[in-house]
Amino acid sequence: MNQNRKSSVFPVVVAVLVTALLTFWGTYFLLGLRDRTQTVSNPNRPSQTESAGTQEPSSPQTYQGKLAEIKRYLDAYYIGELDEDKLADAAAAGMIEGIDDEWSYYIPAAEYASYQESVTNSYVGIGVTISAESVEKGIEITDVTPDSPAYQAGLEVGDVILAVEGVPVLDGSEQAIDLTETKNRVRGKEGTDVTLTVSHNGETREVTITRATIKTVNVTDELLENGLAYIHIRNFEQDAGKDLIAAVKRAQEQSAKGLIFDVRFNPGGYKHELVKALDYLLPEGPLFRSVDYEGEETVDYSDASCVDLPMVVLVNYDSYSAAEFFAAALQEYGAAKVVGAQTYGKGRFQSVFRLSDGSAVNISIGQYTTPNGVSLVGKGITPDYPVELTEEELRQLYYGKLDRDVDKQLQKAIEVLTN
Repeated sequence: MNQNRKSSVFPVVVAVLVTALLTFWGTYFLLGLRDRTQTVSNPNRPSQTESAGTQEPSSPQTYQGKLAEIKRYLDAYYIGELDEDKLADAAAAGMIEGIDDEWSYYIPAAEYASYQESVTNSYVGIGVTISAESVEKGIEITDVTPDSPAYQAGLEVGDVILAVEGVPVLDGSEQAIDLTETKNRVRGKEGTDVTLTVSHNGETREVTITRATIKTVNVTDELLENGLAYIHIRNFEQDAGKDLIAAVKRAQEQSAKGLIFDVRFNPGGYKHELVKALDYLLPEGPLFRSVDYEGEETVDYSDASCVDLPMVVLVNYDSYSAAEFFAAALQEYGAAKVVGAQTYGKGRFQSVFRLSDGSAVNISIGQYTTPNGVSLVGKGITPDYPVELTEEELRQLYYGKLDRDVDKQLQKAIEVLTN
């Protein structure tokens, strides 16, 4: 169920075919070809008559033949230098794009480690989340992981990173680095140091921090003043099921009167993490239905034990995949009411296949439905209590800056559980 789709508000099957593709070359368009018809003396060089489009193709081409033909023209006529690794990446990405599936994508070898970090909820760095959304120059720290190197160094939410190792960040200068490059330079090998220039309440200082392995917090929880437990599920990646169960158990130990699960902006994750969470919450019955590329249906079931507390799930348009099916299962069992905005409607699951050069492809290999066999494709989850946020409120929610008192969706969830 992994996917790499970003928020719309803001910010294993055919591996052999894709591997074969990497032996050919990139599909760049050749614009403004010279309309000359003289014969080329080199018999191995394709004629410019062909490149000017004056001849009809004699027979349909396979994609391998087309790529090889384009490569011959690039070798013969392109005036610049060819980076064949980039051509191979472009060809592979183009092939996946050509299947017209928004959930399938290509992962270059240089980005595979970062991808692995994202799905294992851990990475080597200092433990901050950064954004360029609300500052004129530099990059703002929007979250600091508890007990991380950044936390121990005194970095706080609202601090602005002005430079990394003396290199300016987004200050308008020619040598300035952008958000992505800042993230890359802050990360590095475990045990090594990175020096940041940071602005805190208008005062600038340099701080040297030792990088470490950071475990991303995917589930947070707290008991609200009204006795309701608020459980924020950021994703369903590695350990999310275990962490969600631990949060529910804490709520039960604190005698919570109800549970609010927040999966807004949750991009999904692993099926087994979703099933683990639902199995703990719901009584005996089907939890998740999937049909793979061979047409074989698999149904995951829950045992008889369940959680006997009133529940609400908060969703929005950017609740994808496992987040949608989490809400759908609780809704269909009558265990929870759903509050928020209509979700997107993702109905395919993917698997990642590593290629021989270290790159990978993430390919849709099957479809899934709710416990009652309902497909969400193109329609998503319909909330029991529809509540919309404005674009500005959504932006603030995304960056963790929306006060709970003005979060209309959260307030509606509280109302549903307390009335």
